[in-house]
Amino acid sequence: MRKRIVQGLMATFFVITIPFVSSTQVSAAASSDDIATFAEKFYGTPYKFGGTTTAGFDCSGYIRHVFTKFDISLPRTSADQFKVGTEVSKEDLQPGDLVFFANTYKKGISHTGIYLGDDEFISAKSRGVLKANLKTDPYWAPKYAGAKRVANVTVAFEPVQVKPK
Repeated sequence: MRKRIVQGLMATFFVITIPFVSSTQVSAAASSDDIATFAEKFYGTPYKFGGTTTAGFDCSGYIRHVFTKFDISLPRTSADQFKVGTEVSKEDLQPGDLVFFANTYKKGISHTGIYLGDDEFISAKSRGVLKANLKTDPYWAPKYAGAKRVANVTVAFEPVQVKPK
């Protein structure tokens, strides 16, 4: 009797949830424009080394904070963030892409920001979350190291199949 009740509950659960997971792919992708727009909301937030909250961000903490809003989980450091996503040429940058810089406070990839469009990016710098120009800023332009696209993340689910006994 108990087995029948459990089977009935499980069958009911699957029947109710199948419409929500019946597709083989559920997109968790965020609009790149949405990411860029959300990123700009933190303009002027103070800088804090190791900071991951609106009380103060460092560059990679800021990136993680923004992308978490869109259910995109990224590594903690800019060097590790550089290892994720699809490489994008400077000419093909879109708002929401991550831009990376090398040899800022240490050798190698050491800073990251979010591309906004029109050669502009936003990032948590020593003076806080500010914008700069990729091509003309005298500090950032020569340190540009590349870009990655992480906005089009897709999470795949296997469809649920109920087998009658």
